[in-house]
Amino acid sequence: MKRLFVLVTGLLLAGCASVTPQDYRNEKPQFDLVQYFNGKVDAWGMFQDRSGKVVKRFHVEMDCIWSGNTGTLDENFTYSDGTKERRIWTITKLSANDYKGTAADVIGEARGEAYGNALRWRYVLNLKVGDKFVEVNFDDWMYQMDDRIMMNRAVMSKF
Repeated sequence: MKRLFVLVTGLLLAGCASVTPQDYRNEKPQFDLVQYFNGKVDAWGMFQDRSGKVVKRFHVEMDCIWSGNTGTLDENFTYSDGTKERRIWTITKLSANDYKGTAADVIGEARGEAYGNALRWRYVLNLKVGDKFVEVNFDDWMYQMDDRIMMNRAVMSKF
């Protein structure tokens, strides 16, 4: 069974220069979203507030199926407070480096760009917070460590 370790954080990063996926084009192993997210994938992660405090942990069981360049990632989340959530992604490989994706709670399309061992995945999620919904920007970076393990860091921002 494949393992995916995920860190989702509420920290905002600032800096003068911006890292791009092309900066990782020579890194190994080569990341292939279609190959990695194929079959059963397990993920674990946490949400942190701006101070770094862990406010919620989660486990995700994914069933991933591809037909040509289109894949379905069926994610089932179980959170540390006992709540459950499901998100079904439809992802299309547009070229060797570019992807797009949709899900019911994603506003518009997610866009992904992969080079070397890294994938940057950006989208706006209609996130339920208490009794209301908030549009939150996600900037996900996934780094393939070896054939089994990928590390993910997602930065969420409201602005």
